[in-house]
Amino acid sequence: MGLNPLVADGVLAVDAGNSKTDVALVAADGTVLGTARGGGFQPQIVGTEAAVEVIARIVERAADAAGLSPRPGEPLVRHVSACLANADLPVEEQQLELAVHARGWGEGTRVANDTFALLRAGVDGPRGVAVVCGAGINCAGMLPDGRTARFPAIGHLSGDWGGGAGLADEALWWAARAEDGRGGATALAAALPAHFGLTSMYALIEAVHLGRIAVSRKHELTPVLFATAQDGDPVARAIVERQAEEIVVMATVALRRLGLLDEEADVVLGGGVLAARHPLLMDSVTALLAAAAPKAVPKVVTSPPVLGAALLGLDRTGAAAEAHARLRAHYESVGSVS
Repeated sequence: MGLNPLVADGVLAVDAGNSKTDVALVAADGTVLGTARGGGFQPQIVGTEAAVEVIARIVERAADAAGLSPRPGEPLVRHVSACLANADLPVEEQQLELAVHARGWGEGTRVANDTFALLRAGVDGPRGVAVVCGAGINCAGMLPDGRTARFPAIGHLSGDWGGGAGLADEALWWAARAEDGRGGATALAAALPAHFGLTSMYALIEAVHLGRIAVSRKHELTPVLFATAQDGDPVARAIVERQAEEIVVMATVALRRLGLLDEEADVVLGGGVLAARHPLLMDSVTALLAAAAPKAVPKVVTSPPVLGAALLGLDRTGAAAEAHARLRAHYESVGSVS
């Protein structure tokens, strides 16, 4: 019977993170027809099929919002553009692409790591580099000819340092050593336990170890680290400055790999840690990037990454520039989404 006229040559855009998934159905002219949000995408925990099933339920709600009734065996759209967390390696992208395409939502399907969604949301065309510093840290770059630069970004094993979780762990490490005498003094030794109403690092260590404070709550300590650094504590400042160095070195390496180091190019900065625009971190990133890549143009982006996934889809379908502009204007009018 063919594609529904509403979405003929249209795009199904998916941005799936660890904690939430956004889906948008976009017409060929860039009009957003329907959106939906649901839970996180965690194939490493629940398995590929169960994780894709989470997306499927959100796709159904987005289709309902667009007034579409998917029919078995009939694609919803021309192209599916899915930017997924935990698609860290090309082989994982390929495996997830097969699983998503098997759902039959589009005639064509492209899966990419979710860092590419942030990047495309922040640039006018498929050219530039993005560093995301949220719970973890990652970097990706791309050129219009399809070449990319990326990192495995699977933690300490692949050489990564920082992100919100890493910063919290680093702050705890220095604070514990300050209290017991193995390290130098730092205000973190009092500030971190105080956040949980405790009076010592020993008490905090015990509470986390015995489960009275959930390990997942350690991320609450990242803002405490930044506040302590802003107050001038040298240990806290050193941690924040190292994070700036890591952000800049990832961006610089990606620029070099793509041949953009000596050209004007956007460096998109996103994720919760960077979006918070902590003055010490941002000033350090700006200064270090200016020294390492003088022609780079840093920009913090808070647009929802699903915009980037949709733009990547329109790139693939060859949509007109007006369609890209209409899509971007829609998300600018509704504001950023956390």
